[in-house]
Amino acid sequence: MATAPTVAVVGAGAAGLATLKALADAGVPAVCFEATDTVGGLWVYGSAGSPAYRTLHLNTSRGRTEFADHPMPAHWPDYPDHTRIAGYLADYATRFGLPDSIRLRHTVDRVTRAAGDSWTVHATGPDGPVEVTVAAVVVANGHNRTPRLPDGYPGECTAAQLHSHDYRGPDQLAGRRVLVVGGGNSAMDIAVDASYAADRTLLSLRRGVWVVPKYLLGRPSDTLNGALARRLPWRLRQRISQTMLAATVGPPTRYGLPAPGHGFLQDHPTLSDGLLSRLTHGDIEARPGIVRFDGRRVEFTDGRADEVDLVVWCTGYRVEIPFLDPALLGDGPDRLPLYRHVFHLDAPGLAFVGLMQSTGAAFPLVEAQARLVAARLAGTWAPPDPARQRAACRAELRAATTRWGQRRPAMRVDFDAYLAELDRELAAGRRRAKVAA
Repeated sequence: MATAPTVAVVGAGAAGLATLKALADAGVPAVCFEATDTVGGLWVYGSAGSPAYRTLHLNTSRGRTEFADHPMPAHWPDYPDHTRIAGYLADYATRFGLPDSIRLRHTVDRVTRAAGDSWTVHATGPDGPVEVTVAAVVVANGHNRTPRLPDGYPGECTAAQLHSHDYRGPDQLAGRRVLVVGGGNSAMDIAVDASYAADRTLLSLRRGVWVVPKYLLGRPSDTLNGALARRLPWRLRQRISQTMLAATVGPPTRYGLPAPGHGFLQDHPTLSDGLLSRLTHGDIEARPGIVRFDGRRVEFTDGRADEVDLVVWCTGYRVEIPFLDPALLGDGPDRLPLYRHVFHLDAPGLAFVGLMQSTGAAFPLVEAQARLVAARLAGTWAPPDPARQRAACRAELRAATTRWGQRRPAMRVDFDAYLAELDRELAAGRRRAKVAA
């Protein structure tokens, strides 16, 4: 007879799978609820709610993205495509026996507190409502599901509009005058796609970003930063990286892009090999921020105006966790203070894996977060007292605000520093648990 689960995991993407695996390793029985009909989350092209598009590849290198306990094949390219990554996650689930714990096509509607410190998960599956009461809940369903559209600009836009969440491939751009709005990785990918398929491609950036080629000095660019991160503070890494970028590709203004208002490493990196080349060939035309629309005519802050047929909004996502009581989320999930970006300060048994924005890859970080969660639920890790947890959250928020400003500082982590911090935290918590025992 199967052991009744004591933990419920919401989501079977990379974060949920890493959590299930860590819980199994720690001997903690768990059940996972996944709304779609497969594992892999956003990497599964064509799956309900996935933002994956046909030309999607990793923007962090294979060696810096793989799980520690499930390396990617050595013969793979440095930047694998979404099909390989979706298969990799499916193989991870199979290798570690996770599918038996996953309830596919089960959407979590509500998570409520039950008697004592337990929780009840209310879900809807193919056969109707399901309720499971557990000792703990791990929220691991990602935060790239609810598109964020910009506040209304003056005037009326009669051109077709599309959020990057609904972009699937270059055929949606073919033969059209396309305006891509945004400075993130999706914006760069879609602008490059448009430069080959569309009649004309414009890229509008309200603020400048640092565009990093995927290779520097013959190596994946994130491996160079990783080597520096193990030895130097981020401010010094920033100066070295900016000097290297200036020497190899020059400043963004060289390509008609606005100058960044922040230093390198003070925002999520934007990686693209194709963008700068397409700009220098005139196949993508840079524009500053939008002032107003007048039908299909778009006016920009530099006084120029262009006619467009399609606007692709690459403006990110709202962070929403609709199944949790708003009282648990305070000012919102993107501002929620969590101890080590994992544990709720006021709700024992509620943890989050993947509620962060990293300067690098996500997989190694959710793997480390999952190990921390599993150790706590297995009783081999203990947190510090509540006052110390709150003090740590305040200190992290101050440091993040200094570095990233008001761009979601509560969610920001430096990939290498945070990975090292989680290792230290796991060791310290194990010592605390032994003392308490």
